[in-house]
Amino acid sequence: MRSFILGAMMTAGLTLAAHADTIKPAIVYDLGGKFDKSFNEGVFHGAEAFQKSSGVEFRDFEIQNDAQREQALRRFAKDGFSPILAVGFSQASAVEKVAKEFPDTKFSIIDMVVDAPNVQSIVFKEQEGSFLVGLLAAKASKTGKVGFVGGMDIPLIRRFACGYVQGAKYANPKAEVLQNMTGTTGAAWNDPVKGAELAKSQIDRGADVVYHAAGGTGVGVLRATADAGKLGIGVDSNQNGMHPGKVLTSMLKRVDNATIASFQAAKDGTWKPGISVLGLKENGVGWALDDNNKDLITADMKAAVEAATADIASGKITVHDYMSDSKCPD
Repeated sequence: MRSFILGAMMTAGLTLAAHADTIKPAIVYDLGGKFDKSFNEGVFHGAEAFQKSSGVEFRDFEIQNDAQREQALRRFAKDGFSPILAVGFSQASAVEKVAKEFPDTKFSIIDMVVDAPNVQSIVFKEQEGSFLVGLLAAKASKTGKVGFVGGMDIPLIRRFACGYVQGAKYANPKAEVLQNMTGTTGAAWNDPVKGAELAKSQIDRGADVVYHAAGGTGVGVLRATADAGKLGIGVDSNQNGMHPGKVLTSMLKRVDNATIASFQAAKDGTWKPGISVLGLKENGVGWALDDNNKDLITADMKAAVEAATADIASGKITVHDYMSDSKCPD
């Protein structure tokens, strides 16, 4: 009965497509859904781009609770899908378990390392992209105070915060960075009301630019900063268009590129297990400049961020990694 219910749920939540003879890719999104305007949506757009360029269509599933992670992965594997892409660090234990049950199936996971012979782990140097937007925040700030709102209080999000602080102080050694995390459970990713409250609190304390790394919660952060006449900074996907002229930039975490690369490698027969680390040098992170924010980025700001990008990619600037050393530099 339980498997029948899951099957019905997945039929309702799947993007059903005709399958190519070569591979049958599938995606299991993290909580928040594929239209979260952030992390999950970036993966979805990458899968769409792969489908358009290759003609290979995919299935996907939006979980509603933690228990569905393992169930969805197992169902896809039983139905012959491969590679199966699990989105988010919270999928790690489910991927580890299901990958052992299906050793001939290819699994990929974003944002966590799972050591298994049939698992590809894709992680990012979020600190490098966060450094760049921190630099821009400090240069745009008129008060010398900028803010950061994280989602779930975990080392991964502290990595964003640490890079942001380093970038802000690189541009302005006297800059003050106000920081808040939304919560300690998965609900912290999908609480825009709380995100707005935290952003308003930081603005009340003098912050005039606020960066979020909070998934769906960040929708509230960007709305609150726009309503207050301040500047927000988006994350993961390009969120500049959510409030044109009020979002300074977005830290791009190229999960779309990672998705395309994983699926394409499987199609080409070059897919390999192991760890793939994507930073500025690998075009895994970056910052967004488009018609929505071009008037906010001065020539001086653009030159400074481009110089920092080159210096980080070359190794001239080393951005601190909180997940290797939890003491951020002052």
